[in-house]
Amino acid sequence: MSLKKSYSKDKKTCNVTFSVSQEAAHGAEKVSIAGDFNSWSSTETPLKKGKDGSFSVKIPLEAGKEYQFRYLLDGKHWENDWAADKYIPAPFSHTDNSVVIC
Repeated sequence: MSLKKSYSKDKKTCNVTFSVSQEAAHGAEKVSIAGDFNSWSSTETPLKKGKDGSFSVKIPLEAGKEYQFRYLLDGKHWENDWAADKYIPAPFSHTDNSVVIC
């Protein structure tokens, strides 16, 4: 898993590429991302599967903010990003959410 960030020329937008490696996907056919940026929708933001079996999606986010998120594998299993900027306790479960800082 990885996060790649690039900023717009005016530094107002942080383009984040969220990636899940084939290994981290654990054989999943579909991966989506849910977080603050899409009202925690588990279906709104699917990741595209690459030829190597990895998944990725690029999301433009407002710079200067923190966003919580998690990945959903095959609509069943939630996973954190191993390369998140930090983790914070999830408000409705006994796990942590991943956080990306833009």
